[in-house]
Amino acid sequence: MVTSKRPNDGKPAGIDGYRCLIFLLPVSLSLLVPCGARADEAAYPFRDPDLPAAQRIDDLLARMKLDEKIAALGGSADVPRLEVRGTRHIEGYHGVAQGGPSNWGRRNPTPTTQFPQAYGLGATWDPVLVRAVAEEEAYEARFLFQSPKYARSGLIVRAPNADLARDPRWGRTEEVFGEDPFLAGTLATAFTEGLQGTDPHYWKTASLLKHFLANSNEDGRTQSSSNFDERLWREYYARPFEMAIRDGGADAIMAAYNAINGTPAHVHPMLRDIVMGEWGLDGIISTDAGGLRALVNDHKVYPDLAEGAAAVLHAGINHFLDTYKEPVSEALARGLISEADLDAALRGVFRISLRLGLLDPPERVPYARIGVENTYPEPWDDPGVHVLVRAVTRKSIVLIKNDAHLLPLDRDTVGSVAVVGPYINTVLLDWYSGTPPYRVSPREGIENTANPEPWPAPQHVGVGWVGDMSDAAVELARRSHVAIVCVGNHPEGNASWGVVTSPSEGKEGIDRKAITLPPGQEDFIRRVYAANPNTVVVLITNFPVALPWAAEHAPTILQMTHASQEQGNALGDVLFGDADPGGRLVQTWPKLLEALPAMMDYDLRHGRTYMYIETEPQFHFGQGLSYTRFEYSDLTTGVETLFAGSPINVGLTVKNVGERAGDDVVQLYVGFPESRVARPHKALRGFRRVHLAPGKSQRVRFTLNARDLAYWDVTGHAWVVEPGPVDIRVGHSSADKDLTLHATVDVLH
Repeated sequence: MVTSKRPNDGKPAGIDGYRCLIFLLPVSLSLLVPCGARADEAAYPFRDPDLPAAQRIDDLLARMKLDEKIAALGGSADVPRLEVRGTRHIEGYHGVAQGGPSNWGRRNPTPTTQFPQAYGLGATWDPVLVRAVAEEEAYEARFLFQSPKYARSGLIVRAPNADLARDPRWGRTEEVFGEDPFLAGTLATAFTEGLQGTDPHYWKTASLLKHFLANSNEDGRTQSSSNFDERLWREYYARPFEMAIRDGGADAIMAAYNAINGTPAHVHPMLRDIVMGEWGLDGIISTDAGGLRALVNDHKVYPDLAEGAAAVLHAGINHFLDTYKEPVSEALARGLISEADLDAALRGVFRISLRLGLLDPPERVPYARIGVENTYPEPWDDPGVHVLVRAVTRKSIVLIKNDAHLLPLDRDTVGSVAVVGPYINTVLLDWYSGTPPYRVSPREGIENTANPEPWPAPQHVGVGWVGDMSDAAVELARRSHVAIVCVGNHPEGNASWGVVTSPSEGKEGIDRKAITLPPGQEDFIRRVYAANPNTVVVLITNFPVALPWAAEHAPTILQMTHASQEQGNALGDVLFGDADPGGRLVQTWPKLLEALPAMMDYDLRHGRTYMYIETEPQFHFGQGLSYTRFEYSDLTTGVETLFAGSPINVGLTVKNVGERAGDDVVQLYVGFPESRVARPHKALRGFRRVHLAPGKSQRVRFTLNARDLAYWDVTGHAWVVEPGPVDIRVGHSSADKDLTLHATVDVLH
């Protein structure tokens, strides 16, 4: 195991031996005392960590001036006169963003560890691994924020994105964990827990969930309305957010640009009635950037910014990502809001500050030492962290097809490999990426792993490459034993803001108009295959891709996402069998664009996702292969009748019946064949990623609670478990029915 010395972050973190050991380092606590703090200020009640939070906030608000209160509603909740330090928000879907293409570093980028895009993290189907990613991200955010060398970044992380990928054309698909609410909610919960840490009193960083709610179209997003019924609101679109808040402890959220059934999300009653009233969120509810202006200029629901500012404050929003000071001041002057309204809003902001320890003596905060004394290596240069990134990236790779059993490649028999295509020499970053400390491209990673050191002579795998789709690339493939073709999408659309170079590309601000590969890429696959049938197609993409020819004819297809600094090494590990792929698709991949409902149709029941699709897709949600085979047996619940008020224990045995160690993702789905309301054909309610050696077996257990079997009753406005049959299915994907158990639910007991 690679180890490093790190300041105490509250617990020795570890995941499968990949994370670094953490040791205490001496630290000068004086570095953390607010500059210029006087003895009388230190005695203020709001600085006393032993007082109740409400009392501390009351005292702080009573000492603040009106202009200070307005200032604390945006940016960082600083009160310089009282020596109160707040914190900025930062981006961080797959690593701290303090650089990258969007210049989050403000022309002074700081390297930070970059993992696969969130879409790739979802493909791991591994909450423990996703939590470890967020733990590392939180550590680096604290390090940058508290380090005297850097003194930048922030402790409120705008992540995870708990929206759902209901349509493969959505331009921001890369930011989310997939189309299923249970999978996305489980991973959003894990990411939130990793960001916030395990200390019962303090957070390492604060998780701010995006974008509430039903935000999955880019075209017209600042004025469009997502329309659907109350059942879909509860059962689908809101479910991941609720899980991250109730189960993960998230206490911050960002409103979406769009309206919901005609009411803009920024002023929707759901913020107070459900998010705050039912789920208990009492921290930050933020506008999206420019969301206030959109209420006036795009949604046109208010005549001016002052009325809009008053409306969002009354709705529960307490943090502005807008030019807001003048509108809020005008709203005060016109009597649209009062100072008491500002106080009520700021309570949530300062509750987050207290949880981050920003008002407390550093000796009380378990994360206060991080970065105060520089460590060597710095977090992003830590070899143990590089091991973690490589492991996560390996596990994010999905082996979609391996019909000819070409993979894994055998170094003893493969004499030469051609690496060709437009994406072999680069690791592409997205709008929310940071700047990684290094990048290993697919070509470099394949070269590294084809001939690992030490390698006894005379064994040698020759690696040649051509980084385009030219005739020279095809000719190289013809002369080689195996051809590896790297194609995919460009996460920035290969163009400036709001512009893409192909209808197949999408990103923030623009949806895809086609779901095939960009022009020429699939034809290139066909040409390479004609030259060499031993062709491996590597899709480096963060969208589902329709492959009219390749899905049928290409024998081997892998998929992975962008942005990981270890992209190439992880790909090489999987190609040569040093790691089992084991990832699974997190979205249904349709065959044709024409198979999709209209983009703005938010009613899933019209054929969206694996839960309601009526046509055979190209690839199924949950689909993915291993280099070995697994068999399931002995599916049991222990009872014949399932009582609605009691947890249901479901168990099965998983056995590796192949000749290699490998990963399987056991997926449990439920169905309700006689439900009196329209319900999904099947719905994911449990999953477990397991690693087994050849011949080994493991008993996998799931617990189904009443909520897992319930639907939302729109008449009673409550969750209802109805009596009747329920199908419990276990398979390797949403299409499989390896084991099915028919049970009966009884609600009378």
